[in-house]
Amino acid sequence: MLITLGRTVLLYILVVVTMRLMGKRQIAQLEPFELVIAIMIAELGVIPMQDRNIPLINGIIAITTLLFIQVTFSVASLRFFGFRSFLDGRYSVIIANGVIQEREMRKARYNLDELFEQLRLKSIFNLGDVEFAILETSGELSVLLKSQKRTVTPKDLRIETNYEGLPLVLIVDGQVMTSELNKSQLSEAWLRTELEKHGIKSPKEILVASLDTSGELFFQPKES
Repeated sequence: MLITLGRTVLLYILVVVTMRLMGKRQIAQLEPFELVIAIMIAELGVIPMQDRNIPLINGIIAITTLLFIQVTFSVASLRFFGFRSFLDGRYSVIIANGVIQEREMRKARYNLDELFEQLRLKSIFNLGDVEFAILETSGELSVLLKSQKRTVTPKDLRIETNYEGLPLVLIVDGQVMTSELNKSQLSEAWLRTELEKHGIKSPKEILVASLDTSGELFFQPKES
C-alpha cells in the first residue's frame, strides 16, 4: 500500500509540475495540440498509478517527453508563422458586416445553434446587433457589435477621466502584504493607524484590504 501511495504522490507532483510548465491557460483556451498533450499526460500519469507491474520510470519518461514536445512546438510556433498556422490553425470569420458567412461555418463545422449559444453567453440576444463575429482557434467566439449598439464610453461623451492603475492588496486573510506596502511607499504603522480610525485594532481582524490609485482604502473585516 505504501508503494502505491508513494507512486501516486510522485506522479501527481510530476503531472502538476508538467502542466504548470506548459503555461498559464484554462482548458477552454488550449490550442488543439496542447489539449491532446494535456489529455495524454493525464492518462500516462494514471496508468502507472493503477498498475504496479508497469515500471514507474516508464511513466516519468513518457510524461517528460511530452513536455519536451510541447515546449519545442510552442517555441517553434513563436518563431515561425507558417508552423504556427499549421499547428494552431486559423480563425474563421463567422459574421462579416452583419452577414453570416455560411461557407466559413461549413468549413469550421460550426452550426447556428452553437453561434446563438456563444452569443447569448456574451449577453447578445439580437443577431442584428453583431457587426463581426470571429471563431478563434481555441473555439472561443470574439464579437464586435455595431457602432450604435456598443456601450457609450467617456471618450464618446468627451469626458476627461483620471488615470486608474491596479489597486494594491495590502491585507489578505489577516496577513499584511509588506511587498505591496513598499510599492506604495507606505508603512505598516500607517496602515494600522488608518484601520484604528475605523475601530479596527489589528490587521488580523481584516479579511481583505486594498488601496486604489486615488489613495482610498477599502477593507472588509472578518466575520465574528
